[in-house]
Amino acid sequence: MQAAEIELKFCVEDIDALRRNINDLGFRLVTERTFESNTLFDTADRRLRAQKQILRLRKYGKRNILTHKRQSNEAISNEHYKTRIETESDVEDYDALAEVFAQLGYMPVFRYEKFRTEWDLDSGHLVLDETPIGVWAELEGPPDWIDAMLERLGIAPQLQSTDSYGTLFLKWKEANRSEAENLTFVDTTPVTS
Repeated sequence: MQAAEIELKFCVEDIDALRRNINDLGFRLVTERTFESNTLFDTADRRLRAQKQILRLRKYGKRNILTHKRQSNEAISNEHYKTRIETESDVEDYDALAEVFAQLGYMPVFRYEKFRTEWDLDSGHLVLDETPIGVWAELEGPPDWIDAMLERLGIAPQLQSTDSYGTLFLKWKEANRSEAENLTFVDTTPVTS
């Protein structure tokens, strides 16, 4: 399936308050809190990254999902939202597809994990991501729906972001002087002496 993806992240300062607001606004729970593991693939010279594309394999509960994302022409016209063309499909055998990628020159370059909960309301989708570097939420849908939800949820502009988890991780690494290579719960846990 291919579709334009329009989204905006925001930092969640109070997870319980957000959950109450989600409930009060009438969001419908789609997926209970579920562990998610993601691997991005690219060539050794990072050709896909240079082209602002991603090739991802995701393990989400019992599902394996292949995703390709690329820039959308709409991204230029509205920089307030992240707008990309997303092509996605369920995959039966994760390891077999990873091997196909390796044979074609696409190797794992970055891994990230989170616990995700998903809700729907009207024409939009809200996800709550509990990551090793903090709690984030994403609103995905038409721009007017996203704007209305930001207002109804009381999300301040300074909490909003179009950064990817990769970019958020790099900022976290710099702020924490971390040598972690991946945004995983094991890699980001401080070593105690």
